[in-house]
Amino acid sequence: MKQYVYDIWSSVMNHNKNPLRHIQNTATRHMIMQILAWMWCIVFGMIFGSWYIVGISLIGHLLFLGAVGITVATFETARRRPNVFAANLRGKGGEHD
Repeated sequence: MKQYVYDIWSSVMNHNKNPLRHIQNTATRHMIMQILAWMWCIVFGMIFGSWYIVGISLIGHLLFLGAVGITVATFETARRRPNVFAANLRGKGGEHD
């Protein structure tokens, strides 16, 4: 059971095992993991911070489901089309546009 929990955890949290592994640039992979982590922190904060208020709790649940959808979509895009995340965001002089 302990190994099963570890394997499930690693399949999401380890960027070398989850679908983001298809993105060649490690910095881009790390940034996407950070954005997903921030999203999940906000979602769980909304859910548990509004425990006693039904209306806000419903919004929290919708945020939760939306976060699951965004995570699945990000993982699928990384698996199927990893080049989407490899866009060059620098201008000709090496600076941001």
